[in-house]
Amino acid sequence: MSKVDKLKAEIERLPREEFTELVRWLSEKDWERWDKEIQADSEAGKLDFLVREALDEKAKGTLTDL
Repeated sequence: MSKVDKLKAEIERLPREEFTELVRWLSEKDWERWDKEIQADSEAGKLDFLVREALDEKAKGTLTDL
């Protein structure tokens, strides 16, 4: 049995309150990882195309407000 399978089995046995706490914690961890990935991509220039696209749309007059 893999670690993940063991964890899943343990999670299935958690009381509702502890399950909710775990879900909240996992969600926070997921967002933290996502934030770090976005930051790293931004610093590496991988998102520069988004700025260029927005500037191009603005120059064409086709940029719309959200």
